Amino acid sequence: MQGQQNNTHRLATPAECPLDMPPQDFKRHSKIVYRRQAWTTWLARLITFGGATSLTGFATYQMVLIVSQVEVTVLQWLMVGFFALTFVWIALAACGAIAGLFFPGKIPSPQADSLVGKKTVLLMPIYNEDAAQTCAALMSMGKALVAEGVGQHFEIFIISDSNKPEVWVKETAAVHQLQTALHGDIKVWYRRRFNNKAKKAGNVHEFVSRWGGHYDYMLILDADSLLSASTLRTLMTEMASDPHSGIIQTLPCLYRGNTLFARLQQFAGTIYGPIVAKGITAWQGDDGNYWGHNAIIRVNAFAQTAGLPTLGGAKPFSGDILSHDFVEAALMRRAGWSVRMLPDLKGSWEESPPSLSDVAIRDRRWAQGNIQHLAVLSAKGLRWPNRFHMLTGIMGYMASPIWFALILIGIVMAVQIHYVNVEYFSDELSLFPHWPVFDSERMIQLFVLTMGILLVPKILGLLRAIFTKQLRQSLGIIRLLLGAIIEIVFSVLYAPIFMLIHSKHMLDIFRGRDSGWSTQQRQHKGTAWLNLFRMHIWHTLIGVVMTAILVYYSPPLLFWLAPTLIGLLLSIPLSALSGSSILATVLKFCGLLSIPEEVNVPALMQQRDEFEQLFSAQVAGLNIEYLLSHPLHRDNHFSMTQAPLAPLRGHPPLDKISVEHKIADAQSPQEAIAWMTDKEKLALLSDRQLFALLLAIGSTQK
Repeated sequence: MQGQQNNTHRLATPAECPLDMPPQDFKRHSKIVYRRQAWTTWLARLITFGGATSLTGFATYQMVLIVSQVEVTVLQWLMVGFFALTFVWIALAACGAIAGLFFPGKIPSPQADSLVGKKTVLLMPIYNEDAAQTCAALMSMGKALVAEGVGQHFEIFIISDSNKPEVWVKETAAVHQLQTALHGDIKVWYRRRFNNKAKKAGNVHEFVSRWGGHYDYMLILDADSLLSASTLRTLMTEMASDPHSGIIQTLPCLYRGNTLFARLQQFAGTIYGPIVAKGITAWQGDDGNYWGHNAIIRVNAFAQTAGLPTLGGAKPFSGDILSHDFVEAALMRRAGWSVRMLPDLKGSWEESPPSLSDVAIRDRRWAQGNIQHLAVLSAKGLRWPNRFHMLTGIMGYMASPIWFALILIGIVMAVQIHYVNVEYFSDELSLFPHWPVFDSERMIQLFVLTMGILLVPKILGLLRAIFTKQLRQSLGIIRLLLGAIIEIVFSVLYAPIFMLIHSKHMLDIFRGRDSGWSTQQRQHKGTAWLNLFRMHIWHTLIGVVMTAILVYYSPPLLFWLAPTLIGLLLSIPLSALSGSSILATVLKFCGLLSIPEEVNVPALMQQRDEFEQLFSAQVAGLNIEYLLSHPLHRDNHFSMTQAPLAPLRGHPPLDKISVEHKIADAQSPQEAIAWMTDKEKLALLSDRQLFALLLAIGSTQK
């Protein structure tokens, strides 16, 4: 149903132009003839996977030699197996970075006239976000597109899943101001769902099913996304120039970091990210991946091939697919469409989670979504690189409990060795006990090799940054080196905390606990010390217990595990420090952990910040009570509101009925509102006539 007209005779949504988006069948597929990959793609795959396999084989063989001085125990074989599982992933990262060094990407230069007759929608799914920040980003992109001379090829569509009444009121006000500001230049549409089925993936699915036919392409955004006009134009022209393209993914750079954790992330993304992304781009070719935002998608192809089924079976695999982007990319590629990345295309940004605790909350949902991919891996017809992308996501979380198990095995073996004179002699006649024996010299060499391979992507990324003129001139070689040292130190300290956080996620998921759907924190608002204590007390206690055991049983192993133990012992203050804006300000003042966008701030970012202040001032103080006495804002809100779906037989609209009764019993509108739950307030804000009953309370009393 279309939105009602507002006082300026503009609509909330366009006329529906539906596309059928059926759920795909994982059990069958049609055979597709794929276009041939470039020879460089096959060479990059040889370097990445051949190199990682060779390194893992060599390292595993060395580990076998380390433990096989005498008879090998079961624990030692377990250690070898867990070591191989963890080593292969760091070897893949290192070899992928090397491939990226030899096969740099290229910025496309498509034909200038390929935009004729094409339309792209900037699609912004939101869920209880800061409306001022969201609309400020869209405003700056819209103005930039108009200045670039391509505004006529773009529209903006905000699709909301917000379910907090105070957020919704500000949302509609901000969107109305955005509509007014871009009126005559770029059309702005808005729709809020009443049913949050399938979360973000379901939100996009409904948009495609109802309005997708209006558009050739959709550029999916996150609430913190920002793309330059030239980047938007390049993505659209590249898609239009290549009829085989289904998805083109950019490499979003992190920005606006105002806490220690965010600055660490944005520095790492700027310095190490490009070399890793180029390696991934080199070996994946057309069999690429999609990260859910800052990417352009061919709408018709997406509708025909990327509809997601609901997974059956037992938890954690059943239900809606949470990490939908990997699966959508795999399905589109299965149907023959290319999925590519353009790592050298600049002008694509997003924000980092502001603290360790914030990223831990976000990771819980991502962890469950990635584990669900275990049920998708067996789908018929998927290309092996797409299966590998899913496997990488799975191991991104499963590696933590494996690493933790590896540490525990080492500690148990240290305790066994301490008691060897008591427990390890058998009843058989033997001159030697059966205890775990290690080749210590070879173990040190393997440790050095492992650490070296772990640092390869960082070292290559740092060297690339030093030899890149723009980065060298804007950040300086000394500040680059100092920033890399700071980033590595904190990465080492935070790694064991994430190890236990992810291990807990895995335990909860396999116990069938659902992650829910929490709103992401874009800006840090502080975390109470009590909450930090509750979150990290077990991490601290585990660190205390392991340290005490090693002090007594194996001081040498204590030395090797010192970085891990320090991170756990200091997990509470380290977590608090991650959200420190004071330390971030000091580092920024010293030019450390900086990015080029801070040294020379792009005009687009400056505009975005200015628009955010304007939108924030416009929506400040808006709530339901404000609408009571401001008819213009009230009319603007209801002009953005679509009528709820008619209730099914046997399922009366209980929230609406409850609101009507509370209005009838109240002596003032404020009293009625005070009695309402959030769901009832949403029902009130969805129905102009219901709100009119609320307004009538005062006149009736008079």
